[in-house]
Amino acid sequence: MRLFECGTLVPGCQWHTRADQDAEVVRRAVEHLRTDHGEDIIRENMIENIKARIRDEAKPDAA
Repeated sequence: MRLFECGTLVPGCQWHTRADQDAEVVRRAVEHLRTDHGEDIIRENMIENIKARIRDEAKPDAA
């Protein structure tokens, strides 16, 4: 599972999303930036910044 935490891009934002594919994570992040942060224009460098911050979600240790 892939994870993006908006706070890594917008300090103080607690929103996050996870999906199997990076493309879906990016789509959700862009929608979040538009609706919650008022971004009307999403430039290519913003997409690259989102992609750079997507990571594999840590799996909990098995007990």
